[in-house]
Amino acid sequence: MATILKGHSKPKCVLAQDVYDPPPHRNSYIAASYVKFLESAGARVVPLMINKSDDEYRKLFKSINGVLFPGGGVSLESSGYSKAAGIFYRLALEANSNGDYFPVWGTCLGFELLTLLTSGKLLLSHTNTSGIALPLNFTDDVRDSRLFKDFPEDLMKSLETEPLTENSHQWSLTTENFTKSETLKKFYRVLSTNTDGQNEFVSTMEAYDFPIYATQWHPEKNAFEWTRPYIPHTPSAIKTTFYMAYFFVNEARKSFHSFPSTAEEEKALIYNYKPEYTGPQSAFEQIYFFD
Repeated sequence: MATILKGHSKPKCVLAQDVYDPPPHRNSYIAASYVKFLESAGARVVPLMINKSDDEYRKLFKSINGVLFPGGGVSLESSGYSKAAGIFYRLALEANSNGDYFPVWGTCLGFELLTLLTSGKLLLSHTNTSGIALPLNFTDDVRDSRLFKDFPEDLMKSLETEPLTENSHQWSLTTENFTKSETLKKFYRVLSTNTDGQNEFVSTMEAYDFPIYATQWHPEKNAFEWTRPYIPHTPSAIKTTFYMAYFFVNEARKSFHSFPSTAEEEKALIYNYKPEYTGPQSAFEQIYFFD
């Protein structure tokens, strides 16, 4: 049996998503920046493939220590991405309710999907937020939050006053729609909001009773993506990437899941795949493609 000692690197999953009109052997992908994001805080990554059986997902769930639902552009209701995320979300709720710690993170599309999975409704509104960096408008709950409580004071100030959070979304959860949803209000604590000039929307949240975290913005891009001029790369922006990654990986270290054997673990790791340089024609510097 493989034993992964507490405090050592533990495998985390990043969910792949469907490729639109895929060529041969490119049915799904993961942007490499999400992998680097987790690796920068001492994690190892296992790709969570789409279109697998429920049994395969349950087996993998017992082997990994957390899951990240990345940003992207697929359907929240009918994609392989959404189906797999739904299964892992329900497994995470069940595990955490029984004292089996398992954290979940959603970024951008992952944030949006979590609002759907929790509420059972599509509550998103169109916003003018595609390609802009913004400061965060923190709520009064931020100081008592798990996510931000250990951030240094100077970084919190920078996040509040400088455009450090990159937004690449056309849909958002407005604070009005959040407030109208009793399910979301009971489940999530809003930590920050933003506005596109007309609509105020939720930009960071964490669950009250579960280790579930979500950002409508992209913490991974600051350090690892360079294809767009609006991605911030200042020292404070880079610190934001690493503090967010460090927090989530530390959450995953609380999980006791492990692979049945070292051989199975090594076979599952993303080290078995090679990312492609896609910067000239993509929003991502590197992408992992999967059959």
